[in-house]
Amino acid sequence: MNLLSERQAYLKQLRGIGIIGVWLVLLAFSISSRAETDVRRDATVEAIEQVMPSVVNIATETIINVRDPFEDMLRQFFDPYHRKQAPNSQLSLGSGVIIDEEGYILTNDHVVRRADKISVKLYTNDVPYEAKLIASNPKSDVALLKLQGKPGERFAAVKFGKDDDLLLGETVLALGNPFGLGASVSRGILSSKSRSAPKEDTQLDVPNWLQTDASINPGNSGGPLINLRGELIGMNVAILSAAHGIGFAIPIKHVSQALSEIYTPESSGKSLWFGARVKVSAPPLTVTSVQPQSPADKAGLKPGDTILQVNGKSPKGFIDFNEQLVNAKQDVSLAIQRNSERRKVTVHLVPEKTFFNADLIQQLTGLQLQELTPQLARAFGWNSTEGFLIAGVDDNSSAAQSLQPGFLITAINGQTPSDLTAAAKLLYAHKKGEKAQLGVMAQQRRGNFISYRQGTVEIPLR
Repeated sequence: MNLLSERQAYLKQLRGIGIIGVWLVLLAFSISSRAETDVRRDATVEAIEQVMPSVVNIATETIINVRDPFEDMLRQFFDPYHRKQAPNSQLSLGSGVIIDEEGYILTNDHVVRRADKISVKLYTNDVPYEAKLIASNPKSDVALLKLQGKPGERFAAVKFGKDDDLLLGETVLALGNPFGLGASVSRGILSSKSRSAPKEDTQLDVPNWLQTDASINPGNSGGPLINLRGELIGMNVAILSAAHGIGFAIPIKHVSQALSEIYTPESSGKSLWFGARVKVSAPPLTVTSVQPQSPADKAGLKPGDTILQVNGKSPKGFIDFNEQLVNAKQDVSLAIQRNSERRKVTVHLVPEKTFFNADLIQQLTGLQLQELTPQLARAFGWNSTEGFLIAGVDDNSSAAQSLQPGFLITAINGQTPSDLTAAAKLLYAHKKGEKAQLGVMAQQRRGNFISYRQGTVEIPLR
């Protein structure tokens, strides 16, 4: 029997049973389908099942000088790791979410700040992993960790949502793994988007966060806030004690921006200067900014360029892109697309300190700075090695009007750089003519008595 004759026979059969018969057949089919589908398995359940394997518990241990007398009791109830604790140490617990199958974890900076040891427990595994802090930024409250897994081990990773794909009133889910006792899930709506854009070099705070009535339970800091597609739209950060039931999360847009700044070739152990930033997103990656005079600038990279390949390999994402740069030799071949044209450029990476150093600081400010070693501190009568010693001041610089040799620079724009390279990078971020604010400390001697004056000085950069 051919297809046409089969169709004719089927239509004849339907005419034979009548309209009521057809309705009964369809009803039976509907009931059968419902019996096979669990009505409880809605979009919320499916999103949770999709993301929860990437949610982790984070425990940190920090050496402290004074031990809390209630610490032993707290550990008995809330330490899922049952570890032997070092004397004079403190335990902290939070959550995080895996963002790359290589084991990179996103969490709050305040969860891991000052931690001497970090342990991570997966939702699917009771055996804790050690983790390493890769990079963090207190101002954005974002930190990146790396699981110390077995060679070749892969982990479930969450998908990033689009930057501004947020709907007021949409259902959102706050996930976490507090205390390592298992999954924690709360559901609510997106009550408010971030109400103001964060200003440069300022602390992220409530006006910059997403607001939700999904309860963010203690220990859920650093966990993901997701939509019903199972996409990461924010990172749980706080609850407002004065207003019951209100929680806050850092929007994914700010998380991505912070991640693109803290995880770079420059932040690696090799401290290689690349000089360009790319947007945290699914491939292909887009260049968002290029530093003047940087290796990326000299190679011809421009904002808006799309990264297609690194040394002949297509990066799987933002993390993989940076790993390829760091693991490559100093000359890196990039295949890019600019508008509709495909190009190849070669970037020659250099150690940061070959550019960001004392010479650059003197060029920008007229100040000859030295890192304060114990020997220099003793010679100039300082009882601390924090800060930078002014060894000289150019006579033709504006700095000569208020600063002199022997003074200490204790901060730059409110930040305390760890070395001259970090100090030079802070100053280089300014445009010519802009003023940098320097924290300054000076000695005053009256006979054998030494006093200290502390203040701030603003100087325009050359």
